[in-house]
Amino acid sequence: MTRTKSAAKTTQARTKAGKRNIAPATPAVIENILAIDIGGTGLKAAIVDADGKMRTDRVRVETPHPCSPDLLVETLYKLVKPLVEQYSPAHVSIGFPGFVRNNRVFTAPHLGMQGWSDVPLAQMLGERLGNPSVRMINDAEMQGFAAIEGNGLEFVLTLGTGAGTALFRDGELMPHLELAHHPVSKKRAYDEYIGEAARRKAGNQRWNQRIEKIIGILESLVHYDKLWIGGGNAARLTFDLPPNVAIVPNERGLEGGARLWHPRSVRETRQLPAATQRTGAFE
Repeated sequence: MTRTKSAAKTTQARTKAGKRNIAPATPAVIENILAIDIGGTGLKAAIVDADGKMRTDRVRVETPHPCSPDLLVETLYKLVKPLVEQYSPAHVSIGFPGFVRNNRVFTAPHLGMQGWSDVPLAQMLGERLGNPSVRMINDAEMQGFAAIEGNGLEFVLTLGTGAGTALFRDGELMPHLELAHHPVSKKRAYDEYIGEAARRKAGNQRWNQRIEKIIGILESLVHYDKLWIGGGNAARLTFDLPPNVAIVPNERGLEGGARLWHPRSVRETRQLPAATQRTGAFE
């Protein structure tokens, strides 16, 4: 393809308003993806299609505590076994609440025990499920894939057991920052300041005031075009959000799993193995 033709295709990929489109996947290539959302309080899963549309109802089970890697794998296996037996997904997407790189977990602050340093969780679960292709990223990033519009700088903040963050530029996932562990107020990190334990201790009104403060901090820090707020506690927000801030339904965390198999979405990040960054089902 010539440079001119390539440029023309790039131009055609934009809307009349000048916004970039996130190209849909081709359902004929991958029909069933098992999406798994690991949370500090609940483990959720569903089958989604190549465009992130739910093909099944969501299944859920409480997250065991304390939760070792082996226990998590076995709990997830029991949860998703009926889905795997019925739909035989060849691809699995995992959103994990911690620092993830190269399909390995390096931190798991909400699972209640040690032993989560450099854990090949994607490989472990894949072997238990019969060796489908497995990709894993941070849970806030996976939810972000279902929310973003693909235009400019978009930031994702999830509110749940802890606080999660993700950053996207023109639809592409940027390298992950564990902003939730950065001090934000009186030496307290985001997790300690706006996590679920902090909300219960401070009360919902005061917690909302803290979220308003955090939105201002993030706007000054990131200068985002759009802020998406997700997670189970996003529904507890009671104040009027700025025009460029929107709430994402918590169910979208699973829908974002489809985009882990779109190479353009993840090629700028080192969180997936180098061999898979530029290859996959959707070239």
